[in-house]
Amino acid sequence: MVRMDIRRRNNVNVTGPEGAPVLLLAHGFGCDQNMWRLVVPALAERYRVVLFDYVGSGGSDLAAWSEERYSSLRGYAGDVVDVCEELDLRQAVFVGHSVSAMVGVLAAQAAPERIGALVMVTPSPRYIDDEDYRGGFSTEDIDELLASLEANYLGWSSAMAPVIMGNPDRPELGQELTNSFCATDPDIARVFARTTFLTDSREDLKSVSVPTLVLECEQDAIAPREVGAYVHAATPGSRLVTLDATGHCPQLSAPEATTGAILGFLESLR
Repeated sequence: MVRMDIRRRNNVNVTGPEGAPVLLLAHGFGCDQNMWRLVVPALAERYRVVLFDYVGSGGSDLAAWSEERYSSLRGYAGDVVDVCEELDLRQAVFVGHSVSAMVGVLAAQAAPERIGALVMVTPSPRYIDDEDYRGGFSTEDIDELLASLEANYLGWSSAMAPVIMGNPDRPELGQELTNSFCATDPDIARVFARTTFLTDSREDLKSVSVPTLVLECEQDAIAPREVGAYVHAATPGSRLVTLDATGHCPQLSAPEATTGAILGFLESLR
C-alpha cells in the first residue's frame, strides 16, 4: 500500500528498457515532468528513465503537500529519496533542472547508495549576490520578485516566464512555461518560490562525491555563466559543459544539444 501511495503521490512514470542504467529526471520550480518530453525519447533508447512530479506540482497528489515540509529543499529531496526507495533504485543518475540540481545534491547526501552521479542543468546554489559571489540578483531584486509573485501570481507568471525561458524569437516556448506556471496552485507556488530563491546551497556542493556534469547555457537570465563556473569550481571533480543555447530551460529550447551532452557524460561513466 505504501509503495502504491508513493507512485500516485509523485505521479511516477517509467520508460526505457528494463535492466538498463537508470536516469531519474527532476523538474524545477513551476514545472512538472512534461518539461523533459523532448529529451526522453533519445535517453530512453539506452536508459531506464524515471519521471516524477514533486508534491504540489503537475499530476502529484496535492493533498500530500504541506508548507512545513516544502519550505525547505530537503522536503523535495525527501520526495527524491522516497521515489528511489519505492523503485529500489541504486546508483541512479539524477538529472536535476534549475533548483532541482541542488535537490539532487541533498538527496545524494541523504541516500548515497541511491544516487551514483549527478547532472545539473542550469543550476544555481544561490540566486542572491553575496560579496564576491555573483548569483545574478540583488536582495532587492528577489524581494521585489517574491512580492510581485505573491500579489498577483498569474500576472507574475505571464511576465516572468518568457524572461526565464529566453528565446524571444520563439514565443511558443515562453507561452508553454507561462501555462505551466499558471497551472500551479498560487499558494504552493509561493512557498516553492521562496524556498528556491532564498536558499543558499553553496556549502552543500562541497559534499558531492559522485561524478557530476554541470550544464549551463551561453545566455541565461536566471543562472548566468558566472554561476555555472562557480558550481563547477565548488563541486569536486565536476565537468562543465556550455551549451550553444539561450535561456534557462535548454531541455525545451535546445533538446538535441542537451541530450547529446547528457549522453556523452553517461558514456564516460561506463
